[in-house]
Amino acid sequence: MDKNVPPSRLGSLQTRLSGLAGTLRVAAGLVRSGRPIDLAGLQEQVGVLCAQALDLPHGEGRAAIPALDALGSELAGLEAALRDNAPGAG
Repeated sequence: MDKNVPPSRLGSLQTRLSGLAGTLRVAAGLVRSGRPIDLAGLQEQVGVLCAQALDLPHGEGRAAIPALDALGSELAGLEAALRDNAPGAG
């Protein structure tokens, strides 16, 4: 691959979505093990990535759906971990 060719907007977005999904997976694991996490900036990061997805041309935007779905699944997993491990839960 030619290093002088900039990455596609879709490829860059998918990489960032995958990275954030991994971060959320780690955060959920930390919560489940009783460790505190810092959610500062999460809403902004997700908002920026969603805006970038909306800015893609239609065909590329549709191609981003699996990565967006994966991010949503990791968010749901973190939500469940936070709920299940909240003080007084279960």
